[in-house]
This record gives sequence, structure tokens and C-alpha cells, in this order.
Amino acid sequence: MIESNRRGVALCRAAAVAIALAIALAAAAEEQATGSIAEGNSLFNQYCSHCHGPNAEQGERPRDLRRLKIRYGDNRAEVFRTTVANGRPEKGMPTWSGVLDPKIQEKIWAYLETVQQ
Repeated sequence: MIESNRRGVALCRAAAVAIALAIALAAAAEEQATGSIAEGNSLFNQYCSHCHGPNAEQGERPRDLRRLKIRYGDNRAEVFRTTVANGRPEKGMPTWSGVLDPKIQEKIWAYLETVQQ
């Protein structure tokens, strides 16, 4: 009986440690994601806001990047990447391929995903 209680206590301790570790890992992942989104917001404001408005708030519907989900649905990530890479010269958007590192583009995309309407 005493041995059984010791095993039970050891299992409870191990479970508590595992739960605490899972909580700590989840908090660290959330903090990293929040930092990445904040960095994406800053990068967006640095590179994109002159046409698309600060924090992606633009009154002109064609340039309002908060509406990507409405306009393109599940294809929005592909449309974003293609548009950033190739630009839309006929509409005044430059090509960013070779100008913006792909990691920067992805951080901007991560931010834009958080402001979709």
C-alpha cells in the first residue's frame, strides 16, 4: 500500500511538471508570435503604409489590405506573395522581389493576417 502511494505521488508530481512545462512552452510560443506580429506591423508601416495606410487602415477599397480575406478568400496568401513579388505596375505598385527579404515579406503577411475583416 505504501509503495502504491509513493508511485501515485510520483506520477502526480510528474504530471504537474509536464503541465507546467506545457504551459511555459505555450506562453513562450504566444510571446514569440506576438513579437513577430508586432515586428510585422512595424515593417508594414515602414515599407507599405505610404500607399496602404498606417496599420493597413486605408479608406480606398482597392488599397485596403484589411479586405484581402473578403476579396481573395483562401487564395489571399498566394495573391499577396505574387503581388509583392511581381508588383502591379499598372496600378503603381512596385516589384518588391529582390528588394524585401522573403523573411520580411512573411512577417508583413503574418501581421496582415491579424487585421483581416
